[in-house]
Formats: sequence, structure tokens, C-alpha cells
Amino acid sequence: MTNFKNRFLFSITYYFLWVVYFLLARFLFLIYYFDKTSELSFFTALKTFVYGIQLDFSFAAYLAAIPFLVILLSIWIPKKVIGYIIKGYTFPVLLVINLFMLTDISLYKFWGVRIDVTVLNYINTPKAMLASVSTLQLIGGLFAWVLLSGIAIYCFNKVLNKALNKLNKRHFLEAPIFLMLIGSLIIPMRGGFANIPINQSNVYFSKNMFANHAAVNFIWNFANTISHKTDGKNPYIHYKKDIAENIINKTKNQLLTANTDSILNTKKPNVILLIWESLSAKAVGALGGEPDVTVNLNKLAKEGILFTNFYGNGDRTDKGVPAILSGYYPQPTKSIMKIPYKARKLPILTKEMKRLGYNTSFYYGGDSNFGNMITYLRNGKIDKIVDGAEFDKENWNSKWGAHDHIFLDRFMNDLSSPTLKKPFFEVALTLTSHEPYEFPGKYKFGKSSVENLYRSAQAYTDKAVGKFIEEAKKQPWWDNTLIIILSDHGHPLPKHKGYFNSPKRFQIPMVWLGGALNKTGITIDNFSAQSDLAYTLTDILGGDPEQFQFGKNIFNASENQYAHYVFNKGFGTVSKNGTFVYDYVSKKPVIQEGNYQPLDSLGRAISQDAYQNFLDK
Repeated sequence: MTNFKNRFLFSITYYFLWVVYFLLARFLFLIYYFDKTSELSFFTALKTFVYGIQLDFSFAAYLAAIPFLVILLSIWIPKKVIGYIIKGYTFPVLLVINLFMLTDISLYKFWGVRIDVTVLNYINTPKAMLASVSTLQLIGGLFAWVLLSGIAIYCFNKVLNKALNKLNKRHFLEAPIFLMLIGSLIIPMRGGFANIPINQSNVYFSKNMFANHAAVNFIWNFANTISHKTDGKNPYIHYKKDIAENIINKTKNQLLTANTDSILNTKKPNVILLIWESLSAKAVGALGGEPDVTVNLNKLAKEGILFTNFYGNGDRTDKGVPAILSGYYPQPTKSIMKIPYKARKLPILTKEMKRLGYNTSFYYGGDSNFGNMITYLRNGKIDKIVDGAEFDKENWNSKWGAHDHIFLDRFMNDLSSPTLKKPFFEVALTLTSHEPYEFPGKYKFGKSSVENLYRSAQAYTDKAVGKFIEEAKKQPWWDNTLIIILSDHGHPLPKHKGYFNSPKRFQIPMVWLGGALNKTGITIDNFSAQSDLAYTLTDILGGDPEQFQFGKNIFNASENQYAHYVFNKGFGTVSKNGTFVYDYVSKKPVIQEGNYQPLDSLGRAISQDAYQNFLDK
């Protein structure tokens, strides 16, 4: 009887070792984000453990399944061999899970969600993936991984040794009982006896989304998103197809036309599209953001047309670029740019501009292979593509590519060439203002925090952009040129109050400049987004805007103008009259402001329709 008891207690001990590990991991997460944790009441912070332990129990059961089977075999196999097998399984698993834990903690500040299948999109380009991390952060992360793994393995080893010493061979009649014990793991795996297995929404208990995210078990969340791939099914179905289309068209069809004859003073201007990495409206004084970060852009905003309610459709460059150039809504956890057979079916602005008689170019100072960007661009039949391979490595930062001042000098040098073909459509994508925010010269706001690093990097790029525009004004083509400056996506920094994925995170600047403008010094307050740019520009230039099926005319001043954005676990739809933000994990709205009811149905219908379009490509 004693041997049976010891074997049983070993199984239970092993299971609860993992439960305690996950509780400590949650504590580490809360400590790391102490600024957010301090905003929670003591009882709310405590509830992250009370509710979150459900997922801890669940994943601990998955991890314990193999050791439970091994314990069954200990009835016949010597305990020394059993120890080797269990430790040979447990310690590598600890190393992997610790790596996921640290990756999750690091990414949360940028993504605002716990680690999930999205991270796999970047594994095939590890060099570019690591470009977001400074060398110091990488060394620190590796040290933390080794240290935490060493501590965890030591603790597990100590407890396991004590339990293993009590194991002895026993009669085979114990086997049925331990088989039942293995089978019983299905109960915590499923989260109890309910018909529906446990999911993330079971641990969402608070109106504060950080508290809900803290309650989620990081590795359970990752494994769950892998095992619940859509497999060709649309997870965002809210309505029958025709009803969803009617909801969208009822509003969008009012927004397709506008009197744009007075926007430009020429029918065929040169067009320069300058896409600015990671610039949030929160850092732009002209948009009510911090006044001293983008001093040049603030000044330029008064010289052209400033769009005061403009939004990024997504949260990454690989989502922003197709939104801008293809007028295409991004997907919450997918990137169409990374799926070549789908991306090649997209319309693309460069191809339409070429059809209109423009010479086209695309400039990027980094590796254009990142995220399959080069494959996407080649589909646009671009005449000339310049990327980081054409810049000396000494002019690169340590991670991403050529510094923006070097990059924009090269861009201007090519634009100053006497052999430049006109009319031209030139696209340039900057990169230095991407984390880890490394650039030469003075850091205007210092390096005391990641927020100040972000501010300093944006101020650096702002200086380079200001110089570029000053040089552009001296060029003979200036009087016949439209320059559009916009961001590729918003950013969590500078920090904003309220929900992480509120519209504040997604609002970005857009400024139109150049001698081709008929009116300057004006603002456009209409609500619009990146997905509207290709439609609007081709409409103004006499092209075919209808190919950009998700777009609408930015200059349409209807009260019903809206912007729609997506994030990892939901969407937001915002207009002059209200805001609606929906979370697909809790299956509840997280922001409802003003006259949000029409935006509720519109946002759901767009999410459904856009994802179905993605599946059908």
C-alpha cells in the first residue's frame, strides 16, 4: 500500500509542480509590468491568479500526461530508469517554455496580447525578427533565460529526486488505477465537466484588459491558437453573407464620390509617397500629440493638407503596406503579404500608376525579403526597386538597415538625377524609427526609457524628413509634385490611457504637400484610413478606383465617414459620431462611445467580409 501511495503522490506532485511554475510565471509578468499592475486594485490583481489558475490546471495536465504514463511503467521499470526518462522529458520542456515565457513578456508591450501563433510568421526570417531587439536586450534576454531555466531545473530536480527515491516496483494490479489517473487528466484539460472546453474567455473577469491578459496562461494561449487554426473557415461570421454586404454597402456607397477637382492644380502630378515607420499621432503636435517630437512635420502640416482623423488599419508594417498600396484590410492574425499566392491577386497602386503613364520606384533601406515584401512588390510591376543591398554596411544601424538620413539622401539624389523619368510615382519606406531605435547623433529625449528612445528616434527621422522636403522644394519638379507623408502603422508609444487597442493606438498622421496642391494650409477632419488612400488617389488622377474594393473617398465629407482597424484579437470602428471596439476573446465590446450602434454592426460586417475575401484569394 505504501508503494502505491508513493507512486500516486509522485504523480500529483509532478502535476502541481507545473501549476506552481505557472503561478510564479504570472507573478513575474505582473511584476515586469508593474506600472500596469499598480493601476489594479489588490483584489483585481489577486483575481488574475484565481481565474487564471483554470488555464494553469489545463496546461499542466497536458504536460503531465507523458510523466503519468511513465509512472505507470514504474510498476515494472527500476526507479533509476524512470528518473532518467522523466527528467529527460521535463528539463528540455522547461527550457522551451521558459523561452516562450520571456518572449511573451517582451512582446506584450508591443502587441498588447499574450504570445500566440502570430509569432510563427516571423520565425522564417530570424535575422529580421531579431532586428527589433538591441544587442544589450538580446544578451540580457539570453542571460535571463539561462538564469531562470537554471533555477527552475534546480527546483524541479530537487523535488523530483525526493519523490523518485520513494518509488519501488509493485504488483501489476495497480496498473488499472494509474490508467484511470491518466484518463482523469482530461478533466483539467477541458476545464471541468462542461460541454464546452475551457477557453480564454473563461478567465476574462475584468473590464481592465490588462488584468484579463495577465490571467491568461501564456503557453496555453500559444498552443490553443495553433490547435485552433481556421482551416479555411471564417471565425468572424456574424451575419449571412448578403446581410453583411448590405450593411457595408449601405454606408460605404455614400462615401465613394467627392468633388476633388479643387485638390490639385494639375491633372498629372508627380507623386511621392513617403511612408514613415511607426509614427503615432500621439507624437505629433499638429494632431494634439506631444509638441516637441516632430517639429518639422508640425511645421509642414501648416504648409499643405493635414488629415486630422486618419488611422492605420493594422499594427505592423507587413499589414500597413498592403493597406496603403492595395487598399486592403489586414487580418487579425494573418499577413497577406507573407502568402505570395494570395498577395499576387491583390490590386496594387504601382501597377495602376504605371497604367496611367507613370514611371514607378520603391525605396527601402533594409532587407526587402522581410515578410515576403519583395514578392509582393514584384507583383506591382515596379520599374525600380532599391533596398538595403545598395547601401554600405557602415551606414546601417546594427539591425534593420540604412539610417534614415542616409536613405533619404540617396532617395533625393536619385530624384535630382537629370535622367529622372516623368511623371514619376515614387514610394519610400523609412525604418530607423523602428525599435531598437539605434541611430547616430544626439538622442533628443535621451535613453532613460523605451518611451524616450521612441521619442528620440522619431525626432531623428523627423529631422531627416524635414531636410528631404527642404531639398525637394529646390527641385524643378516641385511645382508639379504631390508629396504624401503618412505612417505605416500606429504604436503603443507614447503610452496612452485606457484600453491598449483603443483608437489612440491606431491614429496616425497624414500630410499632403507640394506645388501640385491647389489649396494649402487646410485640414481635412473626415474619418479615413490607409485603405482609403489608393482609392482616393486613383480617383483624383482619373484611374480605376473600383479595383480597391475596400476603399472610399477620403474627401467625401459625409457624417457617416468611418475608419476600421484590426488587432490581434478584435477590431475597432470609429467615426465622428462614436467608437466601437470589440474583443473576440471575451466576445464582448470593450469600448462603446457616442452613437456606436451603427458602428457595431458595420465593424462586425467588415471583419466578416474582409476575412472571407482573404480566404477566397
